[in-house]
Amino acid sequence: MQKPKGKYAWTVTVGEKGQIVIPKQARELFDIKPGNTLVMLGDEKRGLAIPPKSMFEMFAHAVYETSEDEG
Repeated sequence: MQKPKGKYAWTVTVGEKGQIVIPKQARELFDIKPGNTLVMLGDEKRGLAIPPKSMFEMFAHAVYETSEDEG
C-alpha cells in the first residue's frame, strides 16, 4: 500500500502522568518548538486531533457553525 502524499502516521507512548512525546520527525515537519502551545481536540466517535494553534480559529468556526445548524 502506497502512502498518500503529505499524510503521516506516528505512534506515541503515554507516560504515567498522561504526557506524550511528539516524535522528532513530526516536530521538525510541523516546526513544533519547546514552549509552543498546541490544541487538543476530541470526538468520541472519531478520536483525538492535535492541530497547530494557528489552525484553532478555523476549527472553532467549524464547530460553532455546526452547533448553530443543529440548534
